[in-house]
Amino acid sequence: MTLAKRVIVCLDVTGDRVVKGVRFSNLRDVGDPATLAAQYEAAGADELVFLDVSATIGGRATLDTVRRTAERVFVPLTVGGGIASVEDATGALRAGADKVAVNSAAVTRPALLTELSGRFGAQCVVASIDARRSGERWDVFTRAGTTPTGLDAIAWARECVDRGAGEIVLTSIDRDGTRAGYDVELTRAVADAVTVPVIASGGAGSPEHICDVLSLTAADAALIAGVVHDGQITIATIKRALAARNILIRDAA
Repeated sequence: MTLAKRVIVCLDVTGDRVVKGVRFSNLRDVGDPATLAAQYEAAGADELVFLDVSATIGGRATLDTVRRTAERVFVPLTVGGGIASVEDATGALRAGADKVAVNSAAVTRPALLTELSGRFGAQCVVASIDARRSGERWDVFTRAGTTPTGLDAIAWARECVDRGAGEIVLTSIDRDGTRAGYDVELTRAVADAVTVPVIASGGAGSPEHICDVLSLTAADAALIAGVVHDGQITIATIKRALAARNILIRDAA
């Protein structure tokens, strides 16, 4: 059975504000997460991702912002940033998250993925992988893209799935915020290597970019952020472009 492709909006949150930058730097304020989440759901977003981008470095922000956001939407909400234990995940889920995303903590202690999957089910566990090209491979970075790990992104993606992750958010640090298009080669390599859904992230600048990554790779979804925060394109425009390319979506907006 062919599954419909998803268009997912990412809310990068610092404190209680949504921010956006380029290659994880030069962050600027773009609005209130709960307000934006409600707007994007109404506009046709299939899912939302709430990433506390300062949590790993500066300490986890209050879950009140997660709760306010979850109360405003009905589409699936993934929450990540600073989740390093079953207790952290429990807090996010009780605040209204449907799934939890882990990145730095999983690299530090891979058994966390198994613990989370065993407690909540693989469908609830998302491995967030930030990768940067290094010669012929892609290296995994943690702590908001600041710390190299020495891990190969493809091998790490396989290990994440083996340890219990039911989904992968794959972000190209090289493309993040550039609006130059997704790293199709990276996305294809990872999506072909694993058996769980892969969400392509980093580089969306036009509906064509989203069509390309969803038609040229086995990715199941495309993550977008700045391009819709700034009103450069709309979710309806994206879904019309996908429908025109005969890419199966949940609705044609």
